Amino acid sequence: MNHSDAARFVRDRLPKDGLFSGHEWRISPRPFPLGQALTDELETLGRVLLQFNRALNRLYQHSLQGKQPNWVADWLDRGKPADLLAWQRHDAFKNELPRIIRPDLLLTENGLSVTELDSVPGGIGLTAWLNQTYAQLDDKNSSLIGGERGMLEGFHAVFGDAPQVHLVISEESSTYRPEMKWLADQLNPLGKPFTIQDASFDQPRDGDAVYRFFELYDLANANGHKTLFEKAQQKRIQLTPPPKPIFEEKMMFALLWNRNLRPFWRQELGEGFLNRLQKIVPYTWLLDPTPLPPQGAYPELNLTDWIQLKTLSKKDRELILKISGYSETAWGARGVSLGSDLSTADWSVVVDAALAAAQTHPHVLQRYHKPRSVHSEWFDFQTEQIVPMVGRVRLCPYYFVLGEGESAHTRLGGVLATICPADKKIIHGMKDAILAPCSVF
Repeated sequence: MNHSDAARFVRDRLPKDGLFSGHEWRISPRPFPLGQALTDELETLGRVLLQFNRALNRLYQHSLQGKQPNWVADWLDRGKPADLLAWQRHDAFKNELPRIIRPDLLLTENGLSVTELDSVPGGIGLTAWLNQTYAQLDDKNSSLIGGERGMLEGFHAVFGDAPQVHLVISEESSTYRPEMKWLADQLNPLGKPFTIQDASFDQPRDGDAVYRFFELYDLANANGHKTLFEKAQQKRIQLTPPPKPIFEEKMMFALLWNRNLRPFWRQELGEGFLNRLQKIVPYTWLLDPTPLPPQGAYPELNLTDWIQLKTLSKKDRELILKISGYSETAWGARGVSLGSDLSTADWSVVVDAALAAAQTHPHVLQRYHKPRSVHSEWFDFQTEQIVPMVGRVRLCPYYFVLGEGESAHTRLGGVLATICPADKKIIHGMKDAILAPCSVF
């Protein structure tokens, strides 16, 4: 099948209701090849990220118990209502971790750079559809990562032997409703019903599973959440991800880099996993406006006050400033500012706002590692031509957590590549982007 035929094949198999409400993308005639070395790295990264989530969970608990510094829990709890914190601390959820882990990985000249971990990720249905569709193009696509059904089988396996699975979607997440509807339709023939529910749903039967497809900041618009959380607390239903906002905070990476916590991370992760994480996680700081001693300075930056961020030259502002979590601006490209992309005046406004919000909406600062240029192509259906494109790539591998407790393990279901035009500094889904599944070759 030639490239134009392949692109038409992909377009013609789009579900009639689409996959993203009101969103389009450029169609590539082939998967995005990663090569064997990068594929191997992604295959083994899941277990590292699962262990990091375990360690983060333990760090929070130890902070509450006085075994680790109390400022850790203080910062992770900031801005959250008391009832949500009570759920997070409940014994029933003590060892619960997100069952789906999706890192956002930038492909840079020096390898991978992870900007965040998403425990309530969109794109599951999209990536499943892409893998299923591109696998049918020709035999060469047998190297698709996850294969034709890896995403479907991984998502299905997360819910174990539950007789029914409810996918509860809030209005805030409604953009993703079409892909989840397609996903449910594909999974239903596998033996258990998957049903789409709105955020008022509160009537699962005992033994059922619920997939919480809404962020915890949006609980006010999820009227059924209290009943769902209560039933999960009583072990009457399975619920994932659990009601634990620590897993929706970007400050987890600032904690990873905090030198005061180095002994904890070394003990919980082991030297190998810690080194691997610090190789791919950009240096991250928590913006705490508390004054330093006169001789103190922030590591790596040599600043003695966060206000001095405003005086950095554009060259020195290769830094990302973003809200940590628990906010409607904490997902996608919203709430993200690249210092070198802003004027000094605009950067100063962003810094002042972040410092002013520290008590209720903490922000983090992260080194920006520029994605490297890659060559790709897409099919223009108006001109009926293949269009070469130099772009920058974000990779989103989907890891499904199977099993319980310390015996839990991850399965890589597939990898979504988002390729944006090279002039875009922050990579996210947009109409000018190519979305494609990833293959080894």
